Formats: sequence, structure tokens, C-alpha cells
Amino acid sequence: MNRIESATEILSSPTVSSSIPPSLSARTVERIRLRGGELTPHATFAPLHYEPGYAYPLVIWLHGALGDEQQIRRVMPKVSLRNFVAIAPRGTCSIRSDRDSYCWRQTTDAVELAETRILDCIEIAQRRFNIHADRIFLAGVGCGGTMALRTAWNHPGRFAGAATFGGPMPSHDRPLRNVNTLRQLPCFVATGRTSRDYPEADVCRDLRLFHAAGCTVALRQYPCGDDLTTTMLADLNRWVMDIVCPARA
Repeated sequence: MNRIESATEILSSPTVSSSIPPSLSARTVERIRLRGGELTPHATFAPLHYEPGYAYPLVIWLHGALGDEQQIRRVMPKVSLRNFVAIAPRGTCSIRSDRDSYCWRQTTDAVELAETRILDCIEIAQRRFNIHADRIFLAGVGCGGTMALRTAWNHPGRFAGAATFGGPMPSHDRPLRNVNTLRQLPCFVATGRTSRDYPEADVCRDLRLFHAAGCTVALRQYPCGDDLTTTMLADLNRWVMDIVCPARA
């Protein structure tokens, strides 16, 4: 699941970069030295008219299979140009058939490395930007969405919410072991009605598990297959902002 499209626009087309405002095209991939001495690629996104005096929500974006951290440059402008700071680490496992693509595997070692990269990205963003510590969100597509859920559930106190687009609920290594604390963690699940990667039967199974665990989940189904659409991304913006700025009764 690596395409991002709407009925009238394909965001992954070669012409997209020319339509991005100059302040966005300046976002660059950086490399920083981790605690273990490794260099970790990541990409950052700053909102238009960034205000240093305002503590921004942070979105950590996990790309899908056959992608990389550069996906954030196509995704975040369709989420919001102004509301968030965002950062995207590169997937932990390279794709042999495409040396420039990466994914997030659910093996024990890969999960541990993914969590290290995600937590390090939080520190990177906090050093560069004014980030609200209680408004850090994890979101991802496909295998990145599955990793977003797993990491948020493993560290529920670190995140304000987790969102997955076509990424099934993690299914091994006791992902719900922190059930008593993750019940307060909002989750957003977006699926395509005709998805092959995350079919409706699997969605219903996962939804039952969400409810059995007492999790707070917002499920959205869209008239598409395994695509990440602009409507989905706009709904992510609304979901996050409803958490950040809840409507007063």
C-alpha cells in the first residue's frame, strides 16, 4: 500500500514536487547519530509560518512497504499545511527487490529497532521545534500503520493517539499487554472497502478485539481499495484536531 491518490489527483506523480510551496520543498532528509552510533535517515516537515512561541502537535509518520521517509513530503501537505510539525523515520528493513525501498517488519528485533528510531525522532523534533509533549501522535500506512499501533500500545504514556491506514492490528508478542493503560489512548483506523491487504473480514475481527480490550477507536471505511486518499488524510487532520482542541459543550 504505497499509492496516495484521490479521484482527481495522484499525489505520487512526478509533477507534485513542482506544486509544493518553496517553504515545503526546503524540508530535507537529515542524518543523526543514535545512541548506538548508527546513522538514522529521517525527514522533517515544518508548518507554514512556523511560530516558535507556540507548542505544536507532532505527527510521526511511518511509511508503508516499498516506500521511504520522503513520503512525508507528499502526505503532510494533504493533512494540513499549518497545524503540525511532522517527522518520518526510514523503515527498519530494506526491500531486496528495490534497494531504495523499506518496510516495517514485526519481528522482535525489527520492532525494537523501530521503537528506537521513533523515540529518537521525538527527541530530534523537540530539539528543532517547539513541540507539545502531550500532543505526540503516531500514524502510518500499511505495515507502517501496524507499527504505529504496536509502538503506541507498547508506550501508551508517550503518545496522544495512533492512526493506521490499511495497516492491520499487530497480532503477536502480546500487543495488548498494557491494556489497562492503553484504554485511554485514542486510535484511528482507516480502511478501503475493497482492500486486499486489509479485507473487511480482518477489519471486523480487529474491531472486536479493540472493543474487547476497551480501546477508544474511530473506524472509517472509504470507497477504495489499497489506496491512501486525500480524504483519508483530511480526516486524520480532523481527528487529531478534535483531540487537541475538543469542542466545548
